Amino acid sequence: MKDKYKEIFDKGTDLPLVEDFYTIQGEGYHTGKPAYFIRIGGCDIGCRWCDSKISWNPAEHRLISVEEVVRKAVESPAKAVVVTGGEPSLYNLEPLCTELKKHNIENFLETSGAYEISGEWDWICLSPKRNKLPVPSSYEKANELKVIIFDLEKDFEWAEELSKNVGDDCLLYLQSEWSQYVHNIKPIVEYVKNNPKWNISLQSHKFMRIP
Repeated sequence: MKDKYKEIFDKGTDLPLVEDFYTIQGEGYHTGKPAYFIRIGGCDIGCRWCDSKISWNPAEHRLISVEEVVRKAVESPAKAVVVTGGEPSLYNLEPLCTELKKHNIENFLETSGAYEISGEWDWICLSPKRNKLPVPSSYEKANELKVIIFDLEKDFEWAEELSKNVGDDCLLYLQSEWSQYVHNIKPIVEYVKNNPKWNISLQSHKFMRIP
């Protein structure tokens, strides 16, 4: 994918926009915070439980200039923007970050960290995927490590291994994969109670039935 769209990825001045909307951040450290979401198309990781598979193919989404998408964010009451995907680290995000900073908008990134993270971010949520692990620098930049628990027999151990790679001040979260929530939540609660360096992240937006 990266070769085919190399110019778009490298320039970062135009992005394939899947959707953008003003809502409430539903998970992780910033849960409950009003934020403008920008979902960028393009992902070569292919998680089987991905809840936004529509974002995988960048060719299916129209290119939009960073100026236009930031203008739409500025027109909303939002004081923060969440950039997600897809996999945003495929792109040069410096132009987007620069444009957001012109308007004094906080910028938060949600990424698997599979590629080098570009741009200056106020908060980086790193959510690694087994299909393509983060590059070393992504661990170093992470403010928050969010590990999705799908397989109870394997994912707690994997989360502990991942936690060894981030800084001491990085916040640690475990979040059940949504389709496994009923099955997983009690074991996750017990695990966090026994291992209090971890916190629980809930997809509260799905409980609230908002985007």
